[in-house]
Amino acid sequence: MAIELKIPSVGESVTEVTIAAWLKEDGDYVEMDEAVAELESDKATVELNAEKSGVLKILVEEGEDVAIDAVVATIDTDAPAPEGVKTESEKPKAEPATPTPDSKPFNSEIKTEGPAANTNYATGTPSPAAGKILAEKGISASAVKGTGKDGRITKYDAMMAEAGAMDYSTPSEPSREQERKKMSNLRKTIARRLVSAKNETAMLTTFNEVNMQPIFDTRNQYKEKFREEHGVGLGFMSFFTRACALALQKYPKVNAFLDGEEIVMNDFVDVSIAVSSPKGLMVPVMRNVENMTMWEIEAEVKRLALKARDGKLTIPEMTGGTFTITNGGVFGSMLSTPIINPPQSAILGMHNIVERAVVENGNIVARPVMYVALSYDHRIIDGKESVGFLVTVKNYLENPETMLMGKDPMDVLMGM
Repeated sequence: MAIELKIPSVGESVTEVTIAAWLKEDGDYVEMDEAVAELESDKATVELNAEKSGVLKILVEEGEDVAIDAVVATIDTDAPAPEGVKTESEKPKAEPATPTPDSKPFNSEIKTEGPAANTNYATGTPSPAAGKILAEKGISASAVKGTGKDGRITKYDAMMAEAGAMDYSTPSEPSREQERKKMSNLRKTIARRLVSAKNETAMLTTFNEVNMQPIFDTRNQYKEKFREEHGVGLGFMSFFTRACALALQKYPKVNAFLDGEEIVMNDFVDVSIAVSSPKGLMVPVMRNVENMTMWEIEAEVKRLALKARDGKLTIPEMTGGTFTITNGGVFGSMLSTPIINPPQSAILGMHNIVERAVVENGNIVARPVMYVALSYDHRIIDGKESVGFLVTVKNYLENPETMLMGKDPMDVLMGM
């Protein structure tokens, strides 16, 4: 019997999706609940899973736009499994893991260090989209290391291999070719939101510089013990996120948004983290950061970044947010004016860290310095508040013990 594989609902107000990639070939045998395709909407990328085990017949080509509930493939459930492939009923049942008293579920969920993934038929095998890219560039799959499940070569792996395999020798004849590619729904949405933010807000940017030496010293002193205790590294993002969460509580308008003629104030801090992924800019959200510890922030940043890289972020994970942090420094950016993520009212831009000459106690010394930028909506936030917020963030970063202790020495002095 052949069953129809339909496009499921992937979110409120989403009426169509794009078949971003078929993860299985036409005629492949698929297992129940196995991912067979990647679907891209204007909000997120999700997987289409097989409802039953059987032989897949693809009806819609990769790159096509299809409506919700449309039939894109069928599965012949009566077709026998190929020799050597075990069906669900033949597979041994996995024994549930026995928890130990000192186990830490939160750490083990996001920890990626340890033994390599099991080797099977997927190891070193490119997905259809990846295979097409490799074939066009004349790159052998054996020359590419797969980062997908069980070592499968993903489209992103092929794109990176393509960049690394470029021939820089002088061509015999100069090329004048052009290539046109259809914009994905996700890219269309990103473009629309960025233009809207520029046109519909009174956006202004203020800048400052941060001496990162105190954070360098703190990390060097505690990073090994931090990793041993919590299973995650002590990076810069946790310091910046923690500093912003504390500063937002002192300057609540920076954490607010405009709804018509009303200003909506939030008593919680949900920080959006701008993450670059193979499919474009993703902005997952960390909830109630004001109540999170440093290691919880690091673990959540790592979890969301890995899901963004693998295209696994869900719509709820990218919905909401009261403030955004973006880090262009990882790409070498010295300075920029980040664009507000609507309906939020402000975004903090981090940049690269460079040793610069600074004056301390009348002496010129070299210090690792980062320029930071705060873009804000001037309709809600005045210059005094924006500058005060950024200076507060700077003070926390240059005195990390104040945010680690949870008390600003001046607040203690004033009895606050």
